[in-house]
Amino acid sequence: MRVLLFGSYGLLGKALMREWDADAVTGLGSRDADIRDAERVRKVTHEARPEWIVLSAAYTDVDGCESNTELAFAVNRDGAVNVAAAAKEVGSRLLFLSSDYVFDGKKTTPYETNDPRNPQSVYGRTKAEAETQLLALLPDCCIVRTSWLFGAGGKCFPDTILKLAASRPALDVVNDQRGSPTYVIDLAHAIVSLCRKNAQGIVHATNAGDCTWFEFAQEIVQSAGLTTSVRPTSSERMARPAPRPAYSVLSPSALNALGISTPSWRDALRRYLEQRQS
Repeated sequence: MRVLLFGSYGLLGKALMREWDADAVTGLGSRDADIRDAERVRKVTHEARPEWIVLSAAYTDVDGCESNTELAFAVNRDGAVNVAAAAKEVGSRLLFLSSDYVFDGKKTTPYETNDPRNPQSVYGRTKAEAETQLLALLPDCCIVRTSWLFGAGGKCFPDTILKLAASRPALDVVNDQRGSPTYVIDLAHAIVSLCRKNAQGIVHATNAGDCTWFEFAQEIVQSAGLTTSVRPTSSERMARPAPRPAYSVLSPSALNALGISTPSWRDALRRYLEQRQS
């Protein structure tokens, strides 16, 4: 299978390039093909003639999106449409990475794939609008919503917590946002399986289980054998430019229906810490 990956230098992209075996995968970063450049996207797609395109390239600075709205939509929505249009021209399947931020966070049970979108942030709006436009352009595309990504070799929540814990006696972490941490290696394996199964429609892919950021931080500190105290606080006290969903646990029903499952986030964290140490 020939695969073209946009976003190969990101946290997930690096994991996909490392973990994807037995197929011919071509990885492109923004320096190779900026997805805002429709003609460049078209050119590299026609050259590669892939059977699958995986689009993980995105502007993921959630707070930055609030003050750089035009850039956020240019990359996350319009860039995605550019890639989908090129995929349609060459007859390639498309897998697009989306986010839990397309939901408003007002539920108290896991979000299903057909729950209504109601994004509360600019980032969430860019992803929600991209989803709508891609499904109209390529009805058989696969949209993978995920959340709380972490992995070795880049900036992520566990990395930040470990660095702060090394120099501070106590950390305050919000305890009123609940979601599912997702290890990029486990997500990469799910994406490979989805492509090989010719999946289409919307799928949710995260590690199994859920927690608050406070609970996640506690587990990180304890698992790393550190003595730093982790204290719960509120989102109101730790205000950020972009609103976060209070609850964004994603149901794995659609993923499980395809015969794909993921390990627990605690198991994923243990493997991340081992990888980081090595």
